[in-house]
Amino acid sequence: MMPSKTMTALQSWSSVGRWTVFGTLACVLVSVAFNAVFFGDLGGQPLRRSLISATVLPILLGVPFFVYTGLRVRGLTITNLRLGLVARTDSLTACLNRGAFTARVTTQLARRPRGALLMIDADNFKSINDVYGHDAGDEALTIIARAIRTILRAGDLVGRMGGEEFGVYLPEVDQKSAEAIAERIRRSVNLAGFSPDGVLRPLAVSIGGVAFDSPASFSELFRIADQRLYGAKQNGRNRVTVVHRDDHPNLALKRSA
Repeated sequence: MMPSKTMTALQSWSSVGRWTVFGTLACVLVSVAFNAVFFGDLGGQPLRRSLISATVLPILLGVPFFVYTGLRVRGLTITNLRLGLVARTDSLTACLNRGAFTARVTTQLARRPRGALLMIDADNFKSINDVYGHDAGDEALTIIARAIRTILRAGDLVGRMGGEEFGVYLPEVDQKSAEAIAERIRRSVNLAGFSPDGVLRPLAVSIGGVAFDSPASFSELFRIADQRLYGAKQNGRNRVTVVHRDDHPNLALKRSA
């Protein structure tokens, strides 16, 4: 399957080609029809020369005009696509930002009421900023985001919810599969290379999640997954806790880093 960027590029060039061909053809047809009607009484050689002129001139003038116009339209389209991408994407991690992630998951929930939502939070992240500086903290976040993406399937969604917290939406999975994916994410982060001072330092995340197989709202799933996330932190960090939406106690948890 072609990458989406390649497909977009091909489609934009195809649009320029169609704009040029059909625009020029329309001009030729109008010009020929006009000359045939208004100069038809000339007959013979003058009429043929008129029709040739009516064909050639629109081509000579129309092709560069429509190529130029098509390129301008293509440029505007690409600019709009890039602006839309910037508006949806977290600039540091290249994940969806919170608003875009919430909107995309909400749309998915309306279409397919089965899957899982994971909330992922970097463990002891404040100490990374305090000891190594915020630049190292930013590097750690990009490494964690990359480690998460290496595990996800086509169609899964990942977003940065703010700070050091990420959200992952897994469509069409059950609780067992969601737990397995979450565990692979946790191990992927543990194995990621982070060397802020030239020495390899371990990274870790806690993951809370909720699986569901009936209609649910994003806010409900977020609340349950968030509770499970901070339950995982209180139970020692660097661990996974995934429950089913229909089978979980309502916990009052104190948040910790």
